[in-house]
Amino acid sequence: MRRLIPLLLIAMMLGSLGVSCSRDEAIVEEPAISINQLLNSYDLWYVDINSTAGFGEVYFLQIAFTISFRNGVLYANNNLVGIGETGNGYGISIGTYNAYEMILDVNHDIDGFETFDVYQVDENTIELYNPGTDTSYFLDGYQRSNFDYDFVFFDNIHYFLQEYEAWEKTYVSAEGDLNEFDNENYIQFFPDDFGDSFRSSTDSEVPDPSNIVWDYIGLYSVENVPGDMYLKNLTLNYDDFGNENFELDVLNDATIELYHISSGTTYEFSGVGYIEFKRVVAGSNQTEVRNKDQKIRRQYTPKKDNPRESTRI
Repeated sequence: MRRLIPLLLIAMMLGSLGVSCSRDEAIVEEPAISINQLLNSYDLWYVDINSTAGFGEVYFLQIAFTISFRNGVLYANNNLVGIGETGNGYGISIGTYNAYEMILDVNHDIDGFETFDVYQVDENTIELYNPGTDTSYFLDGYQRSNFDYDFVFFDNIHYFLQEYEAWEKTYVSAEGDLNEFDNENYIQFFPDDFGDSFRSSTDSEVPDPSNIVWDYIGLYSVENVPGDMYLKNLTLNYDDFGNENFELDVLNDATIELYHISSGTTYEFSGVGYIEFKRVVAGSNQTEVRNKDQKIRRQYTPKKDNPRESTRI
C-alpha cells in the first residue's frame, strides 16, 4: 500500500476537499462542449461529499468515492479495498446513463431511475443537481494517471475497516505485557445512529462470521498521526471498561496491524467476509450488496439549504 505520494497532487485534492464553503458562490457558466464531452473529459469524478448542498441524499452518490462515465455505462469506486485496481481503476459497473441537453438520466442496477441537471462549475468541477431531493453533489475531475488512490484510501480509512464482516486475530507478538485485549479474537466495524461503532468477541475459529457471538460494543475513532499519512491512531471505546488505544498500520487490503500502546503488544487481524457495496434488495441473498445503513459516507460539514432551483417543468 505504501507508495510515494506526489505533494502537488495531495495539495490539489486537499484543495478540492476544502472548497465546500464556496461551492454555492461559484459562477456557473454554460459549457462550450456537449454534456457527453464534459462527462468524458475526465476518467474519474471524485465525489466531494463535504460540499454537498441540500438535505436529501442520492444513495449511489452518497456511498461512492468516484464515478466514471464510459460509453453509456456508469462505474463507481464504492470500496476502498482494491481501489486503483478494481475495474482498471474505474471500480465496478453500477448502471447505465443517458446524457442530453445538460440532463443526466441514470438507471442504477438496484436503486432504479434518478435524474440530474448538470452544471459546469469550473474547468474540472461539475454539479449534479437532483430535483427529486433538491440536493446538489459536486464532483472533481481527474485522470487515472494522476489520481491519488492512496490518498483517498488513507484519508477514508475508517470506511475501509467496515468493508469486512469481521476482522480475525491471526498473530500476537511474543513481546508485550498481558492485557485484557489478548482475549479478543474478532472485531467488527460498522456505522449506526450513534456514529462509527465496533463489536468485539472472544470466540475463536468461527468458520462463518455471521455466527460470531459478540461480547462488547462501543464507538471507535481513527485519527491521523502527524507527519505520517500511513500510520493512524485507533481508539476502541469500551464504555464502562475504558479505552483501548492502538497504532493502526495497513499491511495490505486484507490485513491490519494493531500495536497496543499500553502493553507493547502487536496484533495482526485478517479481514473475513469481504463486502462489495452496492445496495441490498429486500430478501436478497447476493453477497456483494448490503443494507444502505451499513455503509455510507458521512458529510462532516453542516448541511445547508441548496440555492439551486429546479428548472424542470
